Amino acid sequence: MFSGSWSTQISQMVHKVFVYGTLKRNEPNHGTMTNPENGVATFIAEGMTKEKYPLIIATKYNVPFLLHSPGTGYNVKGEIYEVDDKMLSNLDILEDHPNCYIRDKNDIVLTDSTHRTVMKCWVYFLKMFKPELLSKPFLEDYKSEGDHGMRYCERCKRDVNFKLKLAVRDDCAYL
Repeated sequence: MFSGSWSTQISQMVHKVFVYGTLKRNEPNHGTMTNPENGVATFIAEGMTKEKYPLIIATKYNVPFLLHSPGTGYNVKGEIYEVDDKMLSNLDILEDHPNCYIRDKNDIVLTDSTHRTVMKCWVYFLKMFKPELLSKPFLEDYKSEGDHGMRYCERCKRDVNFKLKLAVRDDCAYL
């Protein structure tokens, strides 16, 4: 028998999300994941993409991007979270889905498991990217303070007129 309101049931839906960049623990945007005003996010495990992908840093603001180019790059390391609908919606806003990043289901392998456990998770990819982005160095594990020397610039410190998608997407020439 159904109990509770429809809106209560919907708000309690749980989604698995794989984060590989600034949303990880100890990274600049992790506060988004821990702020209860954004919804609920619960750390599940560390993981990595089952398939290889190029993880790069691009733009003058040193933003990490996971390029949708399967088979190229590394099995990218990150973190798996269970999030509610509200958090997923706020992550979509942060990632400018579907205008810049595209959220897509992908196989993620749990790295802290004794068995090779694979989990389907939402992952934010840059799908229609400028081809020259593939010439940038690929990373296996993003850290803003990494050896690469390209520290992430938070949005509040950026030029408000900067259009991220114009800098990286291949389909924005006529916008």
